Parts: sequence; C-alpha cells; structure tokens
Amino acid sequence: MSFLLDTNILSAYLKHSRKVAHRFVQHSGGLYTSSVALGELYTWAFRVPTPSARLSAIDVMIRDDISPMQFDDECARRFGWEKNNLRRRGIGISPVDLQIACVALVYDLTLVTNNTADFVNISGLRIEDWLTP
Repeated sequence: MSFLLDTNILSAYLKHSRKVAHRFVQHSGGLYTSSVALGELYTWAFRVPTPSARLSAIDVMIRDDISPMQFDDECARRFGWEKNNLRRRGIGISPVDLQIACVALVYDLTLVTNNTADFVNISGLRIEDWLTP
C-alpha cells in the first residue's frame, strides 16, 4: 500500500515524532506527498528569520524519504468535480485540503493525516492517522 502524507504528518516527522519515524521506515518506498503540502511546509520554513535549517530538513526528507506528486490537470479536474459534489451536499472544505485529497484520489493513495475530520466527507478517500493512537 502507498500513502500520501498530509502536511501535519510531514511536520511531525520533521519534528522527530517517533510514531511517524517508525511508519516512514515501515513503509519506505511507498511514501508520497503533494506539491500542495510541500507548499505549506515551505511556508512553515520561511516563517522564521533564518529558514536554512528547516529548508535543509525538507530537502533531506524529499531526497531520502518521500516522493513529491504534482497537483496536475487530472487532479484539477477531480477537484472541480469533488468541490461541486460537496457543495451540493452543503459541505465546505478548505481548498488546500481538497487539493491534497484529490491527489490521493487520482493516484489511488491512502491519505495520512492527523486532521481526519476535514476529509471524512470525501467519498472514496481512504484515510489513516499515524499520530492518534
């Protein structure tokens, strides 16, 4: 099984969470993240006056542990369909979260997040939480 890691899981890994580090070893070779989540991580990195340590940690993680997946045309199409489907049902969701979810759906990956409540209304999306017991 392959996994798409949400920003909060990547952040926990960069902050040396033992639970997440164990899962990285366990699922080595099957870990991905979206370009959208990477954008959020880079935002976190540039929040500090000297971001070089954070940027370096992100670079090492990308090189050694995960493979980035682009939010491409197929993901954009799925985003439009999902957004309208959710709207018809009266369900709102952050556009960033929906973009991440659409990458998981298009590439048939299980989304790993500690923020499961924001994703439960998306039909067909498999979700796991590696931080909550």
